[in-house]
Amino acid sequence: VYLTSNVFLDQKPLLINNGLTLLTFILVAIGSFAKAGCMPLHTWIPEVSEHAPIPVVAYLPASLDKLLGIYLLIRLVKDTFILNTTAQVILLILGALTVICAVMMALIQHNIKRLLGYHAVSQVGYMVLGIAACTPLGLAAALFHMVNNTIYKTCLFLGAGNVEQRAHTSDLHKLGGLARYMPVTFAVTLIASLSISGIPPFNGFVSKWMVYQGLLDFFNSVHSAGLRVVIVLSLGMALIGSGLTLASFLKLLSGVFLGNSRSETKEVGFLLYAPGVVLAVLCIVLGVFFKPLALRYLEAGAGNITLSGVWMPVASTNLIIAGLILGYLMFKLSSKKMRVSSSYVGGEILKDELKAEDFYATIREVPLIRRVYEAAEKKYFDIYEQLRRVILSFTRLLRYLHNGVLPTYLVWCLLGIMILFYLLYK
Repeated sequence: VYLTSNVFLDQKPLLINNGLTLLTFILVAIGSFAKAGCMPLHTWIPEVSEHAPIPVVAYLPASLDKLLGIYLLIRLVKDTFILNTTAQVILLILGALTVICAVMMALIQHNIKRLLGYHAVSQVGYMVLGIAACTPLGLAAALFHMVNNTIYKTCLFLGAGNVEQRAHTSDLHKLGGLARYMPVTFAVTLIASLSISGIPPFNGFVSKWMVYQGLLDFFNSVHSAGLRVVIVLSLGMALIGSGLTLASFLKLLSGVFLGNSRSETKEVGFLLYAPGVVLAVLCIVLGVFFKPLALRYLEAGAGNITLSGVWMPVASTNLIIAGLILGYLMFKLSSKKMRVSSSYVGGEILKDELKAEDFYATIREVPLIRRVYEAAEKKYFDIYEQLRRVILSFTRLLRYLHNGVLPTYLVWCLLGIMILFYLLYK
């Protein structure tokens, strides 16, 4: 409330030109990082996603917390502070690490909700990268991606809830082949998965494309060689993260909806799948018609923006639909039959079924990455866990000193009085 009050906004933004103002910005930004789930204050999101009820997960970490945390950070950058190079580099590094590290953790997850929780963290990185550019286009991209993330991430969690409702599990080891039994849930999950992966013509592609453009415009506006290197590396990690996101959702879609069925079930009721349908439609509409529907509102919030790249969403969507129809007709009219063969690995027939939960399992065996995964599983990167250990160590020390032995207390009193006298009369 204080940040958005007219009295506060009438004041000039504070230039970050010394250590104290930089520390002030970082301390306030930490609050937004914790709310949105940016690394290293992200570890609560996967835990909540796995164990909390789906309505709670869809409402808080998937939507409301992103809106509040990222909105606060945007207001800090746009109206409260004028960032210097150091602050921008901090945001770029945190954003890039959030994108790539969270998606690497998502690749190896076997629980649907925990996998989606890590992707909820990863998408925050794109928003932070857009904010780090400090340009109208970058801020507009962060705003639009914030809204888009709320839409497709909520859709994904609701789809996961439908699967859990019918299959009574979120474990990829126990799922498979549900597309034939739950076609509506499969369709909405597919659309949301393509959107979060940045596949056109969905809304996730548009906002990611705007983030990339914002970083490129930022690159062209700076002259510092070091800052340019950080921008290029951040952009590269964002692009790689988008590809790994698609790989992760191929694993999810294959493990839950494709392959051999491990149990028979049926589609959930209308009231359960209807919200997902509405959100999936929004993913399409905001991707195809983002200029008339969203662009003017983004300019009102971030300032006049110029899209330097050429993207014609309506024409591209028509071409994609035409290509799909043409491919389907060619397939149906072709005289060639589909050939069904066994799966091969290294030229030998694969005797056991290749399960989706084993996708990318070899990533764990890469020496450096294996150590990182092991450290993450032991919560070495969990700042909340590390602070808890420090506090408990301090309380253990106090418990050791307060042992209930009177002579010990008298000794501490005597030492305290001697120190007090020394300080008073030295």
